[in-house]
Amino acid sequence: MRHRMDHRTLGRYGSHRKMMLANMAASLFLNGSITTTVTRAKELRRVAEKLITKARNSSVQNIRLVFAKMPHKAAATKLFQEIAPKYASFDKGGYTRIVKLGARKGDGSEMAVIELVSKEDSK
Repeated sequence: MRHRMDHRTLGRYGSHRKMMLANMAASLFLNGSITTTVTRAKELRRVAEKLITKARNSSVQNIRLVFAKMPHKAAATKLFQEIAPKYASFDKGGYTRIVKLGARKGDGSEMAVIELVSKEDSK
């Protein structure tokens, strides 16, 4: 039974999973899009959208919360200065898009591209 299971473990223990998702979020913010498995992309979407929502209101407390979740200085700086103001008119959520690519050749794992949505794309 799946009672009270609110996230995917991704075959990793907790601290490894948190840092992996934080590093993937940093790569997403720095590059705009990344290619990964569908399962990881779905988990990354949860983390990235919460970080963007926090960054939209750049108070000292939110800056500290974002740095606690994603301790990558360049990515956090870009998040607060460039990415979050772009989403000021959005409702909470809907900042990312997952596009499925098909199976990976080596092991058949479903691959996807997760990317940040621009304002023109959301209309």
